[in-house]
Amino acid sequence: MENLGFDFSTGRLVAGVDEVGRGPLIGNVVAAAVILDPARPVDGLTDSKKLSEKKREQLFPLIQERALAWSIAWATPAEIDELNILHATMLAMQRAVTQLSVVPEFALIDGNRCPPGLPCASEAIIKGDLKEPAISAASILAKVYRDREMAELDQRYPDYGFARHKGYPTALHMERLRLLGPLPEHRRSFRPVAELL
Repeated sequence: MENLGFDFSTGRLVAGVDEVGRGPLIGNVVAAAVILDPARPVDGLTDSKKLSEKKREQLFPLIQERALAWSIAWATPAEIDELNILHATMLAMQRAVTQLSVVPEFALIDGNRCPPGLPCASEAIIKGDLKEPAISAASILAKVYRDREMAELDQRYPDYGFARHKGYPTALHMERLRLLGPLPEHRRSFRPVAELL
């Protein structure tokens, strides 16, 4: 698997980076970074959105167990409100890369821009979670982690239906938001929430 001369056969450490949770009205935006181990491949890696919840849950511990290094980081609703969602996403990605136990020599970022302040060179890849296994692995870690946060929120506030809509602005979420009002975890800068405050 090559990318701009950085590949596993040369022993270069390449981190894949992805995020989840830009669109929801509540909770953290979560990013993950993964350096895969070519000696311990993980089968079935692809964009987390293309996998069932059950499959993602199966892959989550496998990735953590077999990767050379992995990290999950986030930016909070308060940071999202202060910075805006794009800059908060970049911050979460930057945190994920800098928290890796091994410093990568290169980072492959899902999307069309690279976060500033990375400890290595980087390249943005549109639809990278479909093209690069390390980005796929990162997308799975980020998605499972955020879904678990939403399940936790669902336990605390069962009337909002977070386990079902994961915080996205679905008809159910909008209805409950209007009926019950925003929670402390809601993103105040997002228009549907701002309009209710």
